[in-house]
Amino acid sequence: MTTRKTNMHFGIDPRTRQIVIGSFRMKLPESRWLRTLIGVLLIVGGILGFLPILGFWMVPLGLLVLSHDSHFVRRQRRRLAVWWATRKARRNAR
Repeated sequence: MTTRKTNMHFGIDPRTRQIVIGSFRMKLPESRWLRTLIGVLLIVGGILGFLPILGFWMVPLGLLVLSHDSHFVRRQRRRLAVWWATRKARRNAR
C-alpha cells in the first residue's frame, strides 16, 4: 500500500478531520453541534475584531469550521478557492 502525500496548505483534511493551515493542524470535535457552535462563535468574535485579543482572522476560520457541516458554506468556500486559483494562474501566465 502506498502512502499518498498531500500538499494541502489550507482547509479541512477529510481523512483526519483536522483544520490545516500551513503546518498548523487542529483536530475538530466529533459532535456536529459543537463544531457549528465553534464556527458561529469564531465568526461573532471576528466581527468584534476591533477589540483586543479578538481579531478579524476569526471570521475566515469560523467559515472554514462551518464549511465542514454546512453545504451552503462549503459551496461558497469552493467557489472562492476556484476563483482564487484561476486568478492566480492568470497572473502567473502573464
